[in-house]
Amino acid sequence: MISVALGTVALALLTLQTAASQAPLQVPSSESADYTFKWPIRKVAVIGAGVSGMISYREFLKAGFDVHVFERDHLPGGNWYYTDEVPDKAPIPNAECTIGDYIPSLPPKGVKFPYEQIYHGHEAKEVARSHRAPKPVWKSMTAGPAPDIQIDDFPWPAGTPWELSNAQISGYLRAFASYNGANSNDNNPRLSYNTRVELVEKHFDEEGKEAGWTLTLKTVTRTDVNSSKAVWTKQEFDAIVVATGRFNAPNIPNIPGLVEWDKAFPNRVMHSRQYRHPESFTNQTVLVVGAASSGDQISRELDTHAKKIFTSIRADNSTVAHGTLKFLLRPLPPSIEVVGEVKRFLPPTSTIGTSSIELANGTSLTGVDAIIFATGFRYSFPFLPQYHNPSVPNDQTGPSNLPQPIVTDGTHLRNLYLDIFYIEEPTIGFVNMNIGPQPFAYSEYVAVALSKVWSNKAKIPSVSELWQWNTKQREERQGFGRHYLYMGVDQTDKMYRYFTAWLNDAAAKYGGRQVNGQGPVRDQTLRMWLRARYGDSNVAISSLPNTCMNSFDEGAMTMQCGESKVDIRDLAFSEA
Repeated sequence: MISVALGTVALALLTLQTAASQAPLQVPSSESADYTFKWPIRKVAVIGAGVSGMISYREFLKAGFDVHVFERDHLPGGNWYYTDEVPDKAPIPNAECTIGDYIPSLPPKGVKFPYEQIYHGHEAKEVARSHRAPKPVWKSMTAGPAPDIQIDDFPWPAGTPWELSNAQISGYLRAFASYNGANSNDNNPRLSYNTRVELVEKHFDEEGKEAGWTLTLKTVTRTDVNSSKAVWTKQEFDAIVVATGRFNAPNIPNIPGLVEWDKAFPNRVMHSRQYRHPESFTNQTVLVVGAASSGDQISRELDTHAKKIFTSIRADNSTVAHGTLKFLLRPLPPSIEVVGEVKRFLPPTSTIGTSSIELANGTSLTGVDAIIFATGFRYSFPFLPQYHNPSVPNDQTGPSNLPQPIVTDGTHLRNLYLDIFYIEEPTIGFVNMNIGPQPFAYSEYVAVALSKVWSNKAKIPSVSELWQWNTKQREERQGFGRHYLYMGVDQTDKMYRYFTAWLNDAAAKYGGRQVNGQGPVRDQTLRMWLRARYGDSNVAISSLPNTCMNSFDEGAMTMQCGESKVDIRDLAFSEA
């Protein structure tokens, strides 16, 4: 279950998983049949100001594009910007993927732009809150290791602890934005904060030919303590970078009886994105469904406040390449009881404590006071409704009379060349949608690829070759599904090598930016820290410095270095 790892701990662990690797990347090549864009690309919109959006902004600005970033929040940082505000309750059952975490807000038809609307009182506060969307992180959330959570040319200072708080990561991203003149207090006209993209649709010229994209935008600002103002505008662009991340549409499994429980006990059933503080669950019995990054951290934190914690884990029987649970789940404290998959919620009684939950092994749980679903998120881009089609099964392609979908059931994205360019219209590009690569490093390669292709300084194959590639990828990845975008360590390394060779070869032919090769995660001390932090007893430590004896204590997470014991969780790193 992929939860709100936000590209850090879980993804670092996923890249260390080598048991199931994918087939080598094979890209068609034809110098005489490159893709030809329908219109010239100079003006680019970047949707989102998290790490992917900020790196994309930097790369497109370097490449000479007229680039503009739209961010619904009032600061950069994406999901790492924490506040005590709580997101809306996740819908049960799941909403359609066209909705995601918001329903697009469009002005009445026929109005002139800009169009304004004023809100007062409680409505003003709620409009502002839902517009910015409180992020799915909790106050004490941590991630690591620090060397894996940094932008290549913007390193953490020497001595930074390997375990980072969300406040440190948020501050780091704001510092990177400021370094590039893109923070909210830089008054940069290329950045539009408090602005949400409501709709992206094709733009046509006076002759009726496709000529780019029209964005409908909504900007919400507080005018005073008791009022807010929304302003809708439209802008036209040649290409769109989608950098909104993978953690927008909460996923709650459709377990029999859950809808009835949610109706009976609406304040007792929640998704992990609503979790903020453990004190809210003091002396309660809590069932945490899911044991990946969010489920693991939340269970551990609740253990110091709650009366009892049950952690439900679903059996992992998939044969498709993916991050297996054993690489995500570190041993939980003995006070936390690990139970199997929830089969169904029996009809609710007068109280949640007297109601029963049946597990897949036939046993039942009672006495539960609260349920937290740490069951991850689905892909969703509400501003692109024309490319969502939830009626298309995973084993089929979309109808020929409609655009081939990018999103179907929300478990994956499809019809993207290199998991980046939408094949039907490659002026839409997606950054950091794969599961596995570290987004702080991978973003650069994707952003450079987009900027070079759109500036005609790198080539992608013809339309027919793009679809051939897509068919082959679907076969090699064993079909569409929730592991379709997973990249293990081998595939990640191959992609780094592919990007380096492709983009640097293109630079030699057409000029422009070169990239530095990103080496695979091979540092043994990093592996030691990860495995010590997340509990893998099969730890090889033969290549540690000679001062460190082969005496790793998994329980204490320490190793003997000379006369000192070192807590691996407290390691700091230094730049060479």
